[in-house]
Amino acid sequence: MAIYQIKLASKREVASETMAFHFEKPKDFTFKAGQFADFTLSNPSQTDAEGNTRGFSLASAPYEEDLMIATRMRDTAFKRELKIMKPGTEVTMDAPYGSFTLHNKAQVAAVFLTGGIGITPVRSIVLQAAHDKLRHKIFVFDSNRTPEATAFLNELREIPKSNPNCSFVATMTEMQNSKSEWQGETGYVTKAMLMSHIDDLTLPIYYVSGPASMVAAMRKLLNESGVNDDTIRTEEFTGY
Repeated sequence: MAIYQIKLASKREVASETMAFHFEKPKDFTFKAGQFADFTLSNPSQTDAEGNTRGFSLASAPYEEDLMIATRMRDTAFKRELKIMKPGTEVTMDAPYGSFTLHNKAQVAAVFLTGGIGITPVRSIVLQAAHDKLRHKIFVFDSNRTPEATAFLNELREIPKSNPNCSFVATMTEMQNSKSEWQGETGYVTKAMLMSHIDDLTLPIYYVSGPASMVAAMRKLLNESGVNDDTIRTEEFTGY
């Protein structure tokens, strides 16, 4: 892989306790939608035992002009440094890495099961698929506690308008803690929820991304539904 020095362009809140950071993209940098990068802070004012390097999925699509990552803002030295970082600050990026990328065979549907910040690589993939006018049937099931905690919710709900082959289903598990109105799905992703959108659960390729417990639960659900492990790809988000 290659090492790049990149500058922070801007930052914004994309959900409750979740921020996106936009960096200038090097002219010679290319990656596949769904891949990740290692980011290292340069001379941070604070550090801890976890160190100054973290891996982040590239939430931006390859066609977009900048590079974006998004993360839950837990209380670590690295995240505190990110939060106060000013535009123009340089960080080191080692990239790209990973194979959590869309399969080539367009005749086979892709089903994404995401939880929390696990949506980041999927945002990249579905935006790029719409941009490239890919023929894959794509289903995204995105599980979060509340609408307020759901990163990129409004943006992803618009994707089917630009790509009729893509379906986006958001489901909320703790609406009792939300101040928003919600007319969509509630509860955790279930076999019945999947079958209401997919005729034969054994045919697609599945991409599961989110916290380790969520990934394990979704793999169990898929296996019990007759899905072969060979058609399940996973990306665990730990310590986010």
